[in-house]
Amino acid sequence: MYIKLDPQSDFPIYSQLIHQLMEGILKGELKEGDMLPSVRSLAADLGINMHTVNKSYHELEKRGIIQIIPKSGAIVRLQHANTGSEHYERLVREMKPVLLEAMTLGMGKAEINGLVELLINEYKGE
Repeated sequence: MYIKLDPQSDFPIYSQLIHQLMEGILKGELKEGDMLPSVRSLAADLGINMHTVNKSYHELEKRGIIQIIPKSGAIVRLQHANTGSEHYERLVREMKPVLLEAMTLGMGKAEINGLVELLINEYKGE
């Protein structure tokens, strides 16, 4: 899997890494049960601080995407965001401000649904 980080981006490096790893999962480059590179190894490969990789891994674990096994590493372990689960509730909280902004800027239901479909198709190839 190729990871490209942009130090000039408005998004922090750890956030970019989180998104790149999630894209790798969606594209099938990382699968359930796959081991991620060690924090030290990935940091060296990307030329970034180990704490940045560590922060990304811990955030992915908090989001239910990987499992960190002490002294063994990190494994892709996807927890489904079923209605009522803590992951589902977190997604609702995080999406609400974006939807509010879109609606305040005049986007209607059809435009928002179209945008969501566009993004889904980008990653799922539908």
